[in-house]
Formats: sequence, C-alpha cells, structure tokens
Amino acid sequence: MKPWIKPVIFILCLLPLAWLIFALLTDQLGANPIEELTRETGEWTLRLLLITLCMTPLRGMFGWTWPLRVRRMLGLFAFFYVCVHLTTYIWLDQFFDWNEILRDIYKRRFITVGMLAFVLLLPLALTSTNAMMKRLGKNWKRLHQLVYVIPALGVLHFWWVVKADVRAPLVYAVILVLLLAVRTERGKAWLKRDKTAAIA
Repeated sequence: MKPWIKPVIFILCLLPLAWLIFALLTDQLGANPIEELTRETGEWTLRLLLITLCMTPLRGMFGWTWPLRVRRMLGLFAFFYVCVHLTTYIWLDQFFDWNEILRDIYKRRFITVGMLAFVLLLPLALTSTNAMMKRLGKNWKRLHQLVYVIPALGVLHFWWVVKADVRAPLVYAVILVLLLAVRTERGKAWLKRDKTAAIA
C-alpha cells in the first residue's frame, strides 16, 4: 500500500467536520443550524458505514489490498461522526434533559432505532484493536457481523426522520442492498468473473 493513502483518507474523513464547523461559525447552516448539523453528521455516519462496506468488494473487483487496510479507520470515523451526531442531539437539542431524552427514545421510533444503531456500533469500535481481535478469537468475527445490521438501522432511522421526502434514504437503501448482494455466493461469483474479465 502506498504510504500516502492512509493520511489522505484521514484528512478526507475530517473535511466534512471542518466544513460543518466553519459553516456553523459563519452562519451558513440555514435557519435551523442545530437541525442541519445533526442531520449532516448523521448522514456522514451512514456514508462512512457504506464506504466501509465497499472495501471488500473493491478488493474482490480490482485485487487491491489497500481497501482492507483502511477499513478499520473508516469504521472508526463512522463511530466518531455518530458520536458527534449524538452529542449534538443530547447537548444542543435537548440540553442534557435526560428525562426528555428517555421519553424521546421511548416514544419516537426514529430515535429508538438511532439509539439502537449507536448501541450496536459501540462494541465494534471498542473491539477494533488487534489486541481485542486476538482476545475474542472467532467471537470477534461474529460480533463484527453487526456491521451489516447497523447501516440498515441507519437507513431506517434516516427514512423515518425525513418522513415525506425519502429520496436520499432510498438512495442509501439501494446502495446498501447492492453491497449486501455482492456478499452472497452469487455476488462473490460475479466479482470473481468481473475481475477475470478485467484481467483478460
């Protein structure tokens, strides 16, 4: 892997946050900046989760090794953005009113699903180190199968948030279905065939 790939991807992953901070400080987030900040950090969480799922198909299609080496970093950035997303909701939207937050989790289904996605993502972030991989053994791989469930919950969360205009979550849903499809036996066979055709 080229030594510049990881630093470049690291910087690219920080750019959305840098832009959001700049836009917030310069009053460019519209009439409701808190809502816009919450929505954008949530979308970037979902985007990064889907990009993380792209890494294995990229290796299968092109024979590259670097996608798997940056997959962990992308996953941790997804966790970072969901933490910013959640912090924005807890701090700037609810002002640490825990009774109201708990009421939201119980009564508003999109928040229920969003919180569930965060709870499932948390152990993946905590066990992302090489030491935890060795300690958990085969259970590590079983635990990290949640990486396929969490984006689905994220899409559902986003779908219920936007209510009427579901075009954006629909696009994410289609991408997720395609990424899951290439992990089936038929999808893996297609990737191998496509790779062979490219080499030929």
